[in-house]
Amino acid sequence: MQKITPFLWFNGNAEEAMNFYVSVIPNSKIIGLTRVGEAGPRPKGSVLTANFQLNGVEFVALNGGPQFKFTEAVSFVINCETQEEVDRFWEKLSEGGKKGECGWLKDKYGLSWQITPVQMMQMLNDKDQQKAGRAMSAMMKMQKLDLNELKRAFEGK
Repeated sequence: MQKITPFLWFNGNAEEAMNFYVSVIPNSKIIGLTRVGEAGPRPKGSVLTANFQLNGVEFVALNGGPQFKFTEAVSFVINCETQEEVDRFWEKLSEGGKKGECGWLKDKYGLSWQITPVQMMQMLNDKDQQKAGRAMSAMMKMQKLDLNELKRAFEGK
């Protein structure tokens, strides 16, 4: 059991969200569902919690109700090795949601994600501040991150 588990609050669609995330992110699986019993806060037999893993990280989704919504104050970063990965996650996770700036998006459930090429972070942390600055400037103009464009900016081309 991992020490810290992200616990996500949904409004009646925790099972649907779990199934969606498991279908999008490789190496993921459903662990199980907890259903409401006689004394539960929801109708008997409905899903209370959904437990799942996304690429080995455990999550719990709760059907908590309409009181709380997701905000950009919390997001999940997907570190991508290739542009193909960036493209796939960007398209699948933003479908029915909202595409943002600098690799950020909100999925159809309102959860924020950052779809980030690992090479971009290497560029932004480069010791050559001019190169890093060019990559940062290029990133600030993008929605979905374009690794080739970031590399061109980084190299001053």
